[in-house]
Amino acid sequence: MKEPIRVLVVDDSALMRKLIPRALQNDPGIEVVATAMDGNFALKKIREFHPGVVTLDLDMPRMDGMETLREIMRGYRVPVIVVSSHTTESAASTLKALSLGALDFVAKPDGALSGNIDSIQKELIQKVRVAAAAGITQMVATLPAAHDRHTRKRKPAQKPTKVIAVGVSTGGPNALQYLFSHLPEDFPGSLIVVQHMPEGFTEMFARRLDESSPIEIKEAQSGDVLLAGRALICPGNRHIRIHRMAEADVVVLTDQLPLKGHRPSVDILFRSIAREFGCEAVAVLMTGMGDDGAEGMEEVYRAGGLTLAQSPDTCVVESMPRSAIDRGCVTRVVPLSMLALQLQAHCAAARSPVALPLVTTT
Repeated sequence: MKEPIRVLVVDDSALMRKLIPRALQNDPGIEVVATAMDGNFALKKIREFHPGVVTLDLDMPRMDGMETLREIMRGYRVPVIVVSSHTTESAASTLKALSLGALDFVAKPDGALSGNIDSIQKELIQKVRVAAAAGITQMVATLPAAHDRHTRKRKPAQKPTKVIAVGVSTGGPNALQYLFSHLPEDFPGSLIVVQHMPEGFTEMFARRLDESSPIEIKEAQSGDVLLAGRALICPGNRHIRIHRMAEADVVVLTDQLPLKGHRPSVDILFRSIAREFGCEAVAVLMTGMGDDGAEGMEEVYRAGGLTLAQSPDTCVVESMPRSAIDRGCVTRVVPLSMLALQLQAHCAAARSPVALPLVTTT
């Protein structure tokens, strides 16, 4: 019989130290072996109980979650799932924790302090299972140096040579940061990204990416024009599509129901570029759990577009790109280290810059 996944729950709230184990232990394959109220106790209990996964609150007294995470990454190498409050301040801390080595995060729902965490039970169990299977990834890297937006070249708005749709989930924040930091400021393509992330986190995420990338990165708004050298991040809890118009290509955000449990959905984005761009479409599937994007990528492939999958051996979790590879709809499998060069080469080959008419953008 397979041994259960041993979990340590770290949270300064006594209520959360009861509710999170109760939620996790609804899965017979998970055993919460201990809880801890702060980082000092957490490190002691890691040594004592040898958990396979740690769930970690960031806002704690004495040794806080960030310092605890650093110590875990430095000396214990246990996969960490951050359990974060759903606030702007917590979003910034959570994204920093991901850059320091946390595998993924779960946002506490509104009403968590009153005992309502049923809505995240399935997600929490799934991410603990993924963390146990993935172990510690080697993808964690030092953050790239910030790029001062004021030093960026002022260039006229240009229509992109290619429109690139990107789908990514678990492991995505670090993988996207690596990818974007390796694209040049004069990158001729335009990128639209669906990263599975809750509402309230994506604006901060886009800002952090923008600070460390030569290209411009922002959270998408309906009506945003696709421009060369810019990436748009789909807001959490919205879907994103691309519409071709006479003056320019624009993004449209919608609130339709989640597709296969996802909003935003990679499949919806990929289907829209297959429909609007046909053989000119480019779809990229990167690290992530589940199969979101595989069906949409198949539509891009059938339309004659370029389909790229991050190589499974460079993914934190390989199931998203693997699901497309197994369908036989991937043109090329590319390691993360070569993905920026692949996109540059493809966009440069189609380079024919055309100045856009004056269009008001946000």
